[in-house]
Amino acid sequence: MKAYDEVIEFIASREPQAVIGFKPSSEARQRAWDLIERQKEQMLSPEDATELQHYLELEHLMRLAKSRARQLLAL
Repeated sequence: MKAYDEVIEFIASREPQAVIGFKPSSEARQRAWDLIERQKEQMLSPEDATELQHYLELEHLMRLAKSRARQLLAL
């Protein structure tokens, strides 16, 4: 099991329904969209590029955790 698999399993197994229903705040979603749009139009500063990369990594992690939570509920 890879390290990220352990984190996904941990997140998903706490409260599967809460994991499935989790959504970032509207402010966090807006910030991510702003960074994505700015990236399309211009080069981001190193700090903004790092922030966007973190948002994308967290989004991926949560998608995997939600998928695992659904599997746990189906058992």
